[in-house]
Amino acid sequence: MNDTPLALGEARTETLEHGLALILESWRGFDRARPYQPPIAEHIRTLLDEGLPATGVGPHAALDEVSEILDESLAHSRPRFFGYVGSSGLELGVLADALAGSHDINLAASAAAADLVERQALRWVGDLVGYPAAWGTFTSGGMLSNLTALTAARERAQPGCRVDGCDGRGVVYTSAEAHSSVERAVEVLGLGRKSLRTIEIDAARRMRPDLLAAAIDRDVAEGLRPVAVVATAGTTLTGAVDPIRAVAEVCAAHGVWLHVDGAYGLPAAATASARHLFDGLELADSAALDGHKWLFVPKACGVLLVRNRADLEAAFSHDAPYIPEIEFGEHPVEWTLEYSRPFRALKLWLALRAHGAEAFREAIEHDLELARLVADLVREADDLELLIEPSLSIVPFRRVPARGDVDLHNQRLVGALQRDGRVYVTGAVVDDSWCLRPCMVNYRTTEDDAHALVDIVREVGRRIEDAE
Repeated sequence: MNDTPLALGEARTETLEHGLALILESWRGFDRARPYQPPIAEHIRTLLDEGLPATGVGPHAALDEVSEILDESLAHSRPRFFGYVGSSGLELGVLADALAGSHDINLAASAAAADLVERQALRWVGDLVGYPAAWGTFTSGGMLSNLTALTAARERAQPGCRVDGCDGRGVVYTSAEAHSSVERAVEVLGLGRKSLRTIEIDAARRMRPDLLAAAIDRDVAEGLRPVAVVATAGTTLTGAVDPIRAVAEVCAAHGVWLHVDGAYGLPAAATASARHLFDGLELADSAALDGHKWLFVPKACGVLLVRNRADLEAAFSHDAPYIPEIEFGEHPVEWTLEYSRPFRALKLWLALRAHGAEAFREAIEHDLELARLVADLVREADDLELLIEPSLSIVPFRRVPARGDVDLHNQRLVGALQRDGRVYVTGAVVDDSWCLRPCMVNYRTTEDDAHALVDIVREVGRRIEDAE
């Protein structure tokens, strides 16, 4: 056995078993809510302020420190975490990451069987949400998925721009409530933030196709070149889903690439109750979702689905002498932005293989039901106000105190709830009103947890009001 300083030698088995024991202990805690979020211990703060160690403390002690650090970090896995649209975690996803990390497979060059797993996982995701994907790639998340799709759209709209550069005429269109990753993408692509047209939304907070068509006509008349339209399938603010079919018809009439950003909401297309919201998805040129959001696997597991493989290859392929053709097959780097790319597909493939699509449909449907329950509970409370009827599983609401400024009260309420720690909720601003923005994306969350959310909000809110 290798006896270099980094080799564990005879301690390997004990170290791995200790690490697995810590993982198991963590999972025992994720099944239930805990009464508060522990503060960062002073000795941990001291540890994390130290300089580079010349000698180590040993794997066992270091693992124990990691376990405490993670326990004092903000985990999304517990059932009363309502703060962000994040993964609730799957045991099989953790095991898949551990196995993939052990083998350290790189999905840049051909990786034999791993390539086939990624291709199959992409097909399975397309089948699950109703998108006839011909190709695609796994990414770090929605930001990179959107950037990848828009890079391909830019090359189609302006052939040769990856060589000659942008000509300053490219324009991208999206909803006024689209994710900021779209804005970042046009900046990175050299199109410039001024090239992004934000289209007004309707009463249901969806992009208006009539205004989209008018904006495209106006830009074309001025000599500009539409690159892409980004429709949102589940906005981060309220969960609204743009009218995909109507937007697709506008895109088809103008010959413009349609990308659907469904990083959060697209998995709901697999459910009976929400499928109608995603009508027309099959018409898009590309679609993105995050497996580490509403498909429950750990980060990072972004999925980009595209209709035509050639569009990705036109945007990304290179003739690199250090990646020649080999007998195993093709090189995924020819259709992605990344070179060293981990085997992200494995965790989702394993979860779908083990649990089956129906289990995921039921889990997502459960979250949709919980969102409707929270909305009902808010409507029944005389000191709460529902700001938006939930389209998916985000329920923006606020507490209305008997006296004082409502916005200031809700700002204070967000902070007080996070310090209280029994539930974790973040704030948002909807139509200039401060509110709470709980998200139901955890398969462990129960009806009791939904009731607790509303009860604790009211309790802490009354405490703040009485102290004022």
